[in-house]
Amino acid sequence: TWHLKKIPQIVRERTFSLDSPKFEAKTKLELNSVCGIECQRKLPVPSLSDLKNLLSYETVFENGTRTLTEVNVLGVVLDPAGNTTTRRPSRKKRQIYGTDSRFSIYDKRFMTNFPFNTAVKISTGCSGILVSPKHVLTAAHCLHNGKDYVKGSKRLRVGLMKTKSRGNGRKHKGTSDGMPSFQWTRVKSTHIPKGWFKGVSGDIALDYDYAVLELKRPHKRKYMELGISPTIKMMPGSMIHFSGFDDDRSGQLVYRFCSISDESNDLFYQYCDAEPGSTGSGIYLRLKEPNKKKWKRKIIAVYSGHQWVDINGEQQDYNVAVRITPLKYAQICFWIHGNDENCTQG
Repeated sequence: TWHLKKIPQIVRERTFSLDSPKFEAKTKLELNSVCGIECQRKLPVPSLSDLKNLLSYETVFENGTRTLTEVNVLGVVLDPAGNTTTRRPSRKKRQIYGTDSRFSIYDKRFMTNFPFNTAVKISTGCSGILVSPKHVLTAAHCLHNGKDYVKGSKRLRVGLMKTKSRGNGRKHKGTSDGMPSFQWTRVKSTHIPKGWFKGVSGDIALDYDYAVLELKRPHKRKYMELGISPTIKMMPGSMIHFSGFDDDRSGQLVYRFCSISDESNDLFYQYCDAEPGSTGSGIYLRLKEPNKKKWKRKIIAVYSGHQWVDINGEQQDYNVAVRITPLKYAQICFWIHGNDENCTQG
């Protein structure tokens, strides 16, 4: 069951103008030297002033201007247990683990219907998911490398899936029926939490690898609601689901489901088969609505991609996802609605 939780409040304190970014960073779909499971265990619990700093955010507008918004955090309960993780046996493998368990979705009826049609393509090469009529959730590193915005993010666009019609007799070059083509929409503004920037988080921490894009024009399709990520124990079969546009299956929407191996307060570590391109996909669960017989899918994490992490001095690889905690729920919800009135219950 989805459990309702009281959400901390994120309140805008002040907004400053910053210089325009250079937009010169290279897009890196695989991150190295991130703070892994062992390193997460040793991190101190962030204080309230740390949280205010980490959850302040930058906004970049389509004309290249940039602002920094400082926030205050109200009603947060700091967890003294710190970044505890659940230990499971470690494995040392690649992005595809054993038999490739991904499914390419070819059928138009599935591709253009919920939940698959909530998946979008980002022009920098990542995936994302629709979270409102005008907003897309994706991974921060698809737009920013911790020091600067990536080259392609200056004229950022989002591709919404449409299947080609046979009606007009014309075929687009190099495409086939049933494959998705994209209706591209310009991005009006981008929000990235300060916790993602080097110098704030020190060691690059994946905990803040998420971003929200506001589209220039609203779309008319169904989007996925946000949910608060339960612990592994509270998930049916500890299974998660996500769809994205993996690089090795060009032009196809790729769906997968798998179980989570390990978790910290902010991250899921799992062996879902995935390739670059699916980074930024929304990870969702299907749980029952409280006191109802209805099932509902909600996004509970953002797929951050394949990461090499240091465990006991040994490089191991995992596919990592950033969990939507009550604090992140409050922030993303605030970015979507522009106020916190709609964000009191998650």
